[in-house]
Amino acid sequence: MKKPSYIFFDLDDTLLDHKKAEKAALMETKSSFPFLNSISNEKLTDVYHKINKSLWHEYNHGRIDKHTLQSLRFANTLRELNLPVSVSTEVSEVYMNCYEKYWEWVEGASEVFDELASNYQVGILTNGFAETQAKKFHKFGLDKKVSHYVVSEEVGYLKPHPFIFDYATKLTGRAKDEIMYVGDSYNSDIEGGSSFGWQTAWFTKTNSVQNNPANLVFSDFKRLAEYLL
Repeated sequence: MKKPSYIFFDLDDTLLDHKKAEKAALMETKSSFPFLNSISNEKLTDVYHKINKSLWHEYNHGRIDKHTLQSLRFANTLRELNLPVSVSTEVSEVYMNCYEKYWEWVEGASEVFDELASNYQVGILTNGFAETQAKKFHKFGLDKKVSHYVVSEEVGYLKPHPFIFDYATKLTGRAKDEIMYVGDSYNSDIEGGSSFGWQTAWFTKTNSVQNNPANLVFSDFKRLAEYLL
């Protein structure tokens, strides 16, 4: 297949290490509230992930709004742990402040992103809430390197809905098959992008999907650079 002329990147857990920041933020939040000491790190992490995943599923299907998701993820976590729900707003605020402190690049991503941005037109296409994603975008100087920045909340559709890929395609002025999407989520990024007609590159440490449609599967960003440069 021909090389793309435009590359969109996912943000969380593709360019930036969301999972690492989330884990560190949860642990710092836990240390900030003595009543959480009765809960093990593993238990807190497992329950929070379960609750948050369930709420995002509801949000993705339009059953709850942004405010409900943000207000319930710690309220429901504390409720399931039999801890006081009345402080959930305070816990959430501390968590978000901690989360921002731990943002960093995925290993190897910064150098390769800069190299590709010097050779291709590049953009960001991300799910998530606009305010949080914009902070990341500016903190890491991505606004100086990309030509298009697409956030699902602002578009009104989340990946893998074809509308958001169509919207991003029109921004570039390219044909579908001239665009590559680099992402970590098999369902949202690879299936979503490939089904729409984009080329795709799947960043994954565990390729467990047989006959996946990605043009490239990689676990080290150097491999992405080798493929595209």
